[in-house]
Amino acid sequence: MPLLFMGQARAGFDAFEILAHRALWSVLFAAGLVWLAGQSATVQAALRQPRTLAWLGLSTLLIAVNWGGYVWATTHGATLEASLGYYINPLLNMVVGLWLFREKIDRWGWVAIGLAAVGVLFQAVALGRPPWISLILAFSFASYGIIRKRVPIEAQAGLLIECLFLVPFGIAWVVWLAWTGQGVAFDDPSHLGWAMLNGPVTVLPLALFAWSARRLPLSTIGFVQFLAPTLQFAIGVWAGEALTPLRIASFAFIWTGAAVFAAAAWHRSRAARQVVIETPGPL
Repeated sequence: MPLLFMGQARAGFDAFEILAHRALWSVLFAAGLVWLAGQSATVQAALRQPRTLAWLGLSTLLIAVNWGGYVWATTHGATLEASLGYYINPLLNMVVGLWLFREKIDRWGWVAIGLAAVGVLFQAVALGRPPWISLILAFSFASYGIIRKRVPIEAQAGLLIECLFLVPFGIAWVVWLAWTGQGVAFDDPSHLGWAMLNGPVTVLPLALFAWSARRLPLSTIGFVQFLAPTLQFAIGVWAGEALTPLRIASFAFIWTGAAVFAAAAWHRSRAARQVVIETPGPL
């Protein structure tokens, strides 16, 4: 995803135009997923439930904040700071799981969270300010996960409704850019191709995340989510973003926390499998 946004920026897109096209094209692909899953009736039923719509309106606001922050970061040389946010997010999910869903955190989980907190402090010192982008991305996506776990609607159906909430704003911005001659998406077929790619690249990860959030503990989701920021970090380094000693120290703490969490999760899984193997079956 960072490579897509960087490519669009080089083609002349600014962050707001990218965000508008994420909203515009995502609704088409979200509708396609709903059709494939046979969830059209679910969408129609949800549209008649004010409470469900209210919660999905809030989740839409959170994901819009997350999208906007991430697009801005990756098009303004702040991919490393964005990756820090997505390293924080899984550990934040553990705390949220404990607080709201009574999921347990063992001592190694608390060690991982503590190491991540130290990493955030180092990042703040390295930047000379709080890592606002990291914190906005982490808290907005964690909050989005909470809501999607609580709202009683299937992943694809909920995602389509979120996209329907966003699409008027996307259309309005694209029309305004065309009217004022500031947009680039329709200047060239290749630019249009860049814009349309925002649809599947946005919808597929969100659909999979929303599907998982309703079926897995947040702590498990958190473990898998360490993969994405690692790729983002590598892209940021490849793009030539500044990697000072303090920033290296910050990520070292974050990586150590992730490693502790992963090792503890692997050990628990191995122990659980061993119990299953050793437990005798019925005679």
